[in-house]
Amino acid sequence: MIIAVDGPTASGKGTIARALAAHFGLPHLDTGLLYRAVGRQAFLDGGDPDDPGDALAATAFADGLLRDPELRSEAAGGLASRVSVHASVRQALYARQRSFALQPDGAVLDGRDIGTVIAPEADVKLYVTATVEARALRRWKEMQARGESHTLGEIEADLRRRDERDRTRTEAPLRPAEDAVVLDTSELVPEAAVAAAIAAVEQSLGA
Repeated sequence: MIIAVDGPTASGKGTIARALAAHFGLPHLDTGLLYRAVGRQAFLDGGDPDDPGDALAATAFADGLLRDPELRSEAAGGLASRVSVHASVRQALYARQRSFALQPDGAVLDGRDIGTVIAPEADVKLYVTATVEARALRRWKEMQARGESHTLGEIEADLRRRDERDRTRTEAPLRPAEDAVVLDTSELVPEAAVAAAIAAVEQSLGA
């Protein structure tokens, strides 16, 4: 069984994907972490994440970079959004994601193009979304807990920029798959969002 979970930044898709993986006993891949690693590597190399050549070179990052806590920072998220617009970067990471999805025992993957590009044959596709205001508040609380000092307004503006880049890029733009179940988590606490996602998956499988 393949479960694809897509959606914009801070929509709750990562929390939901991890919970689905645990509930159904499947391995989980946060594909956004791969793009964060590419953006982080480009930064460490002194490259320009907006330059296709520099971004492509950064796809050769060492696996150990995926354990770098800096990848969870707001800065790394911004870099990931910038490198992900390059078709060459997406192609370089495609095989790794595709291989994970096609494991014999199945998998849960979350990202922005899982149901549309990486695993269009997924048994269940969820598109997790929320208002920009709700997502900004969640991200602000996360950053406050980590001791990062950004205002709520700054975070909301950054999310709007990321959303625009993700939705308008030529290669694999962010959008729900035609057969995806759309789950709006704007008014849901994490536990309720997870419960709704599990119910949606079970309903899809039983259909």
